[in-house]
Amino acid sequence: MTTTRKLGGRARKAVLLVHVLSAGAWLGIDLALGILVVVALSAEDTGTAGVAIQAVDLFAIWPMFGASVVCMISGAVLGLGSKYGLVRYWWVAVKLVLNTGMSLLIAFALRPGVEEAAGIGERMPAGDPAAVIPSGILNPVVVAPTLLLFAYFLSVFKPWGRIRRPAEPARRRDLVGAV
Repeated sequence: MTTTRKLGGRARKAVLLVHVLSAGAWLGIDLALGILVVVALSAEDTGTAGVAIQAVDLFAIWPMFGASVVCMISGAVLGLGSKYGLVRYWWVAVKLVLNTGMSLLIAFALRPGVEEAAGIGERMPAGDPAAVIPSGILNPVVVAPTLLLFAYFLSVFKPWGRIRRPAEPARRRDLVGAV
């Protein structure tokens, strides 16, 4: 039988604080990224659009990835150090899958797209007619905050139950009086 080592009260609160702050930072960076992308796509002035999309490349990707990794690690520590576990409850497992998937998407899908858009943004003020920000850059700024807010919802309301019920101990037959 395996036992779960529980976090003490102060340690749990410290890890929970790191988890909440990193999730908040992640959402904040994601929202700032969304604002800059909307400005870049809607600005009439190509100079403003170019600077806005370049700013995304300067500040968003690595801080966002860092916040997602800190959020994932602190969430794993909380899960392993509490009754919830990492894959004991559906809501925790879904949050883990969301965090892992979104972190990988930041590193391997969003980063190259933002770097490409920033390159286009550098050419925009010079009046390059081929320098047009791809509209697909708007998709992550809608999907990511939605998924993050869903993860917040899961944390607060803890829907669904255990992934599987613990096995009931085998019933002992009382041999007294069985004769």
